[in-house]
Amino acid sequence: MQRVLIKYVTVISLLFSSVAVAQGSNEETIEWNASRKLNWGDYKATPNPSSDAAATTTTYVGIEYKISNDKFSYFIHCRFSKDRSWGLHKTDYILSHEQGHFDIAELFARKLHKEMSNYVFNKKSFQKDLKKIYNSIMEERESLQNQYDKETNHSINKEKQAEWLKKIQSLLNEYSAYAGYP
Repeated sequence: MQRVLIKYVTVISLLFSSVAVAQGSNEETIEWNASRKLNWGDYKATPNPSSDAAATTTTYVGIEYKISNDKFSYFIHCRFSKDRSWGLHKTDYILSHEQGHFDIAELFARKLHKEMSNYVFNKKSFQKDLKKIYNSIMEERESLQNQYDKETNHSINKEKQAEWLKKIQSLLNEYSAYAGYP
């Protein structure tokens, strides 16, 4: 049995309206959408010849916020980077594992929306508050992404892979009330 390693890359972004820096402004991305699954045509980066990974998926979960007349609003996004993601062993099975990583990113975009919807704006401490909320959610996200790869052995363990895909879907369903994040 050939060992195929799948690499997951996470990029975390917390964007502030005062900074107004767009994540990879020329980078081609896909916004997460339940009805639009990844396909190998989405993976545009050149595979890393020194990597033992079968594929690499790069996702972003970010939040932008705006304060106007002491009113606070925010926008969350969950994106897949076409330009930073690549596939070497392009099978449907490996693609489903990669979709799992993107779906986990969406799960944490929803968790971030849940936390933000409960946040009470404080003009004096909002930057510190938001950074703390964001970092906590992203640490949890990274932990779950790593657990997914560890328990599935980067998709090699087919039984665990199937279990995880069901688990991810169940978690997405659990947080479906937060799917419509602003």
